[in-house]
Amino acid sequence: MQVTLPYRFRGPLDSANGGYACGRLAALVPAEAVEVTLRLPPPLDRPLETRTEGDTTVLADGDAVVAEARAASLDVQAPDPVSWAAAEAAAARHVREGSPAFRECFVCGIRPDGDSLKIYVGAVEGREPLHAAPWTPAEAGTELVWAAIDCPGAYAVGAAGRGGIVLGRMTACVVRVPEPGEPCVVSAWPLGGDGRKLYAGTALHTADGELLARAQQVWIEPRL
Repeated sequence: MQVTLPYRFRGPLDSANGGYACGRLAALVPAEAVEVTLRLPPPLDRPLETRTEGDTTVLADGDAVVAEARAASLDVQAPDPVSWAAAEAAAARHVREGSPAFRECFVCGIRPDGDSLKIYVGAVEGREPLHAAPWTPAEAGTELVWAAIDCPGAYAVGAAGRGGIVLGRMTACVVRVPEPGEPCVVSAWPLGGDGRKLYAGTALHTADGELLARAQQVWIEPRL
């Protein structure tokens, strides 16, 4: 089976948004929670091959392994929901990620055509270091949920001051995909670190507090 990641879903200018790419591969794994490990920046606009190796689903670009996905357990628990009003206030405190390579990211970037998810998390007053932002999806898709709960984790671990950290692994469980036009709140929080690895949790709730998805992430800080 072939998978193509269109340029629309770029994260950095020359590769796919990590959460979106993970979600596309995770859709091929019949499990409640799926762990996806990114080995290479996911290429855009060309067919990539998928194959099964034991309990692992592989996304490959020729001989190069781009990502690996497998069924997993997910221990991270979502925090209490953030209200829509508190999420709006948090988004007003958003601090942009500093690397110009991410300026047009599908999730958190600013595009000339406006074609992005426009999820700009900021610290939730009184609940720091929790971050949150409102999001009303314009279209439905499990891979869009994976994308929505991707970049917020980077901001929760301090992406704006770290020079362009990248997603290394994401384990997620999508309980329900929100309908187009359904108001939602994305939240994210740090879970510590180990050297260049930074850990985060993310979640998606409806504005009424229903848990739609949760995830645990490993972010990689570039070598100096």
